[in-house]
Amino acid sequence: MEPLLPKKERRFRYPGRKPVPDRQVLCGILFVLHTGIQWEYLPQELGFGSGMTCWRRLRDWHEAGVWQRLHEVLLAELNAAARLDWSWAVVDSSHVRALKRGSRRARPSRPGRAGSKHHLLTYGHGTPLAVILTGGNRNDVTQLMALLDAIPAVRGRPGRPRRKSQAVFADRGYGIYRDQVRARRIIPVIARRGTPHGSGLGVYRWVVERTFAWLHGFKRLRVRWERRADTTKPSSSSPAA
Repeated sequence: MEPLLPKKERRFRYPGRKPVPDRQVLCGILFVLHTGIQWEYLPQELGFGSGMTCWRRLRDWHEAGVWQRLHEVLLAELNAAARLDWSWAVVDSSHVRALKRGSRRARPSRPGRAGSKHHLLTYGHGTPLAVILTGGNRNDVTQLMALLDAIPAVRGRPGRPRRKSQAVFADRGYGIYRDQVRARRIIPVIARRGTPHGSGLGVYRWVVERTFAWLHGFKRLRVRWERRADTTKPSSSSPAA
């Protein structure tokens, strides 16, 4: 990860206080994301720096594209080791409880209540490919094409980078995008509306639910404390990477 971090020019005339090392700050960021505590309550005795230092470093790394590049590097390594299943991908969403009002919130049935959604696309083994944060009142199916657009170009093997799987699995609500998915030369494996439940596609879709369980093991992602979306996105993107 170190080669991906932005380099800061050293000031010689007025150097100021020496910054907390990036490794310690990263440990502090992961500690907050895992435990779910608020940034200002990060214990100083742990040696990770202050909570605000960790939060600012997380924000700066997000704005510099560190998490996105780290995600691409990890995907390339998995692809080089033949650990990515290109035959199919799975899409789904999960509601996130928000304790403070702000942007990108509200549940569909109660537009005035706080809430957000994580929309996730994974490969067949559950590897996260793309994640999008929206308000809780946004219908799940509206983000399918945006998720497909958000898949990074995966390198790691000779030839052109890959950006799509052979098929995508989703529940029947996503059926309205069947033709658009097919136009991208991706096979849509989506149950038809009006057909009885029990199509058997759940045998494949469970992997995205497992990935949600992994991501929401970070308590900071399971409950949203931030009011603004631009401060929530860094917290969401770092565990996915």
